[in-house]
Amino acid sequence: MMKKINWPYGKKFAFTIVDDTDKTTLENGPIVYDFLNSIGIKSTKTVWIYNGEVRNDNIDIIGETCENPDYLLWVKSLQKKGFEIALHNVSWSSSKREKVISGIELFKRYFGNYPKILIQHNDSIDNESIYWGRDRLTFPATLFFDALSWINPKSNNSKIYNGAKINSPFFWGDICKEKIKYVRNFIFSDINTLKACPKMPYYDSSKPYVNNWFASTEAPDINSFNNVINKENISRLEEENGCCIIYTHFGKKFVNDGVLDATFVNNMVDLVKRDAWFASASEILDYIETFQKVKKISWYSRTSLELKWLLHKIKVGGTS
Repeated sequence: MMKKINWPYGKKFAFTIVDDTDKTTLENGPIVYDFLNSIGIKSTKTVWIYNGEVRNDNIDIIGETCENPDYLLWVKSLQKKGFEIALHNVSWSSSKREKVISGIELFKRYFGNYPKILIQHNDSIDNESIYWGRDRLTFPATLFFDALSWINPKSNNSKIYNGAKINSPFFWGDICKEKIKYVRNFIFSDINTLKACPKMPYYDSSKPYVNNWFASTEAPDINSFNNVINKENISRLEEENGCCIIYTHFGKKFVNDGVLDATFVNNMVDLVKRDAWFASASEILDYIETFQKVKKISWYSRTSLELKWLLHKIKVGGTS
């Protein structure tokens, strides 16, 4: 059961956006963030530190990185305006331990602190993501995952995630444990993220290199985002005293030919008129954490969450 939370300033619900940096450029990103800033939304933006490998199968996700001085300057300006900067792995391609460590240190040099939030990216077959793919799950959910992989052999479930495997050159679990407070895991369709995952942020003893896991509401592109952030859903979120941590990609059609999507603009203008607390993802998670009496997730709660996520992925397609 979701606990009732007294949101700051007497607000009725909490709302934030986590922006996956895939496909974000200096042509589309500033248009979105200028608008958000103008209406008082302070959200969380992820970045890549390094450029990655360019291949035919990843052209559609590549965006700017902090190797571009102009882009880095823009991201720093967002931070000064109150937006949170988070990490989307250090590159869009696989990075071995030494590169991950150097990338995280560069993040601190650029932004003054280590990333409080990690949103994992998985591009290559063999990579440094931590507890990802099948490793996101425990028994008995792994049985369903394996069955789905057998039914759909073309899924991305063949990828190998080595970030938590101590003998791998991609291992960096100890660094994640030391430097990063929150890692995103499961995603759900419900606008009320806290209702879908009432235990967040939580510690899972089966995955000791992550300090705190959190969930998010899935809205990967402009159409799905607009479907989630409609008046009816926002009204329900408000009635439920809920919290939405919506996960999206602002680089995916939020801007077309230099113009921001009109439905997105209208929905967000309506949203900011509501009695909501708008803050970054880590601010909201920090606040929720003060209300969670038991931080360690139980076997029953974890299994329920895993099976709920698998059911969601079956509905939307894929289990990766």
